[in-house]
Amino acid sequence: MNANEIGRRLVDLCRQRRDHDALDLYSPEVVTVEAGSIPGMPQVMTGKDALRRKSEWWTSNNEVHEAKVKGPFPNGDRFAVIFDYEITPKAGPYAGKRTRMEEVGVYTVEDGKIVREEFYYPTGA
Repeated sequence: MNANEIGRRLVDLCRQRRDHDALDLYSPEVVTVEAGSIPGMPQVMTGKDALRRKSEWWTSNNEVHEAKVKGPFPNGDRFAVIFDYEITPKAGPYAGKRTRMEEVGVYTVEDGKIVREEFYYPTGA
């Protein structure tokens, strides 16, 4: 699959809230980069196991009320996706406070797999 096809599949799975099923789209050596640090995890992680842990952290630390996904927006071997969430964090300074979070994900594809994902969102820094 090319980047646009992988992007369409990723967006479709995310819209169905089947994020864990999307792991099949990733390379075993995927690099994932967050705009800010996540408690207990480095900002840059490598490998599907790290990606799985980060995904599990997200679902266990946030109640997701609504998830809108726009895209993909392809450009050669890359594509971008816009995520718009309405969540209630379960811990931290916003615990129990319903809020919106918007982020942009930029994905790089090689040999039919996502090899890098980068997320951009306000970090308060």
